[in-house]
Amino acid sequence: MKPFTLNIRGRLRRYTVPQVMGIVNVTPDSFYDGSRTPRSVPDAVKARVEKMIADGADFIDVGGYSSRSGAAQVSEDEELRRLESGLEAVRRVSPDIPVSVDTFRSGVARRAIGSLGADIINDISGGSIEPDIMQAAADLHAPYILMHMRGTPETMQSLTDYSQWGGSVTAGVAAELREKLMRLNMLGVADVIIDPGFGFSKTVSQNYELMRQLPELQRLLYGLPMLVGISRKSMIYKPLGLTPAQALHGTTTLNTLALERGAAIIRVHDVAPAVQARDVIQLFND
Repeated sequence: MKPFTLNIRGRLRRYTVPQVMGIVNVTPDSFYDGSRTPRSVPDAVKARVEKMIADGADFIDVGGYSSRSGAAQVSEDEELRRLESGLEAVRRVSPDIPVSVDTFRSGVARRAIGSLGADIINDISGGSIEPDIMQAAADLHAPYILMHMRGTPETMQSLTDYSQWGGSVTAGVAAELREKLMRLNMLGVADVIIDPGFGFSKTVSQNYELMRQLPELQRLLYGLPMLVGISRKSMIYKPLGLTPAQALHGTTTLNTLALERGAAIIRVHDVAPAVQARDVIQLFND
């Protein structure tokens, strides 16, 4: 991967090796039940964060609203209550680890960054659901993770036609993200991380095509750092006839391929295997 920098609360951090981001879902209904840590059990959240940091997590990503298709709708107030519990638990364990807030709501992002202890906005909608979230990133001087998705979690899997780009999912994703990058640039958002959105508005075969062409996607998107989030997703377990709980080995394999293709950050439920894969690749490349 290419080294990259992030300005986190006025401190410029430079990264020269791929980073591992641990997922903390303060939700009762995320697709992988092993990641669920409801806010009603704050000690469970704290214990999950402690284990992730002990296992070597470089970043923590906290979410209060499941993005899986068919998940229950959550009010903004409830999402904030969940995030407040999760972020408080993270900061009790580590005041310094960079933390992203997984939300598509501008009001939630402003509160999470402004007063709850988050550092980075991780927006699955890429500004499509609430465009003001990009303005929030600019106002807060916060790094912004720009993910590719079409529609909403309820409609995204009906929006997988990339024929406008000759059937190339890579060309389509790049073109749609470039438009959003132009807006972020005009708003003055300095630090942007690209997330191709594996599993969002893409078929299984399109997901694998996108993974194979990750270096080309990065080239088309100006060399910006890439975050890859494929942990226990259906692109792994469905073709193999497994469940999310059985998909750790497949996840580690695909994370390794992503790292070999230049991923700067891998977002995972299971930190230790991801750290080990990253470190072995570093040994191999040294």
